[in-house]
Amino acid sequence: MGKLLNSFWRAAMYCLHPRVIALSVLPLGIMAVLALGLGYFFFWDTAAALGRMMESFELLNVLVLWLEGLGLSQLRSVLAPAVLLFLSIPVIVVVSLLFVAVFMTPTMVALVAERRFAQLERKKGGSMLASLLWSLGSTLLAVVALVLSVPLWLIPPLILVLPPLIWGWLTYRVMSYDALVDHASSEERRQIFKEHRGSLLTIGIISGYLGAAPSLVWASGAMFVVAAPVLVPLAIWIYTLVFAFSSLWFAHYTLDALEQLRKKNNALGQQIQAPEAPELIVNTPAPTPELPSPSAQP
Repeated sequence: MGKLLNSFWRAAMYCLHPRVIALSVLPLGIMAVLALGLGYFFFWDTAAALGRMMESFELLNVLVLWLEGLGLSQLRSVLAPAVLLFLSIPVIVVVSLLFVAVFMTPTMVALVAERRFAQLERKKGGSMLASLLWSLGSTLLAVVALVLSVPLWLIPPLILVLPPLIWGWLTYRVMSYDALVDHASSEERRQIFKEHRGSLLTIGIISGYLGAAPSLVWASGAMFVVAAPVLVPLAIWIYTLVFAFSSLWFAHYTLDALEQLRKKNNALGQQIQAPEAPELIVNTPAPTPELPSPSAQP
């Protein structure tokens, strides 16, 4: 727990570093251009198609009519765009995470290593390609789990538990690997994953719940679809900062764990290489008895 809190506060302070703040603008710019560009060309046509599909569900029409009778007269006009915004959240979260992992994490890990672990040897236990494949594979598994768990979201408590758990597992997989890819060997990385799996997963789950903060922005976007061009970049920037903080948290924790692991392995290696010296047996001649002098004879 002490290591978790120590790395947490260090990561929070590093988020105020000018280099980290500047780095958060690059994924934000790329994501905002992609989101607004795709939204401008495809959002309203897709929302209209989704609205026509939703109108084919009689039960949904009855529910909408009932809500309109309660005073929500504009519900039908904003329902399809709001649903489309809601469905786009997982895509934006996953893409934001991957952008942070690619564009920000290597620089932030280097920043942490430079300021705190300057003497830590870089063993290059992975590569950029391996990191990308690891991230894509983990993302695919997380998306499958997310899709399969959607029916369970209808149970009120589970919607507050399942998505953060899935995002936390994905964050743990991606960020832990990227934090160690440059400094740890493959054997050291596997050992750290094995010995610190619980703590790393805890960091990931907390990060997953922190990632729920932009949901407040999305809730406003669902009610006020007109404000989406402003709310979407804001939500993306919040996601970027959350994942940047998570990356720094993983960097501080895993590099500290790597340093402690090497100290322990070095201590064990010195004990093996320097066994106790055997006792030397010195053969000393037995003392000769003293002979009486001739003058002492009778």
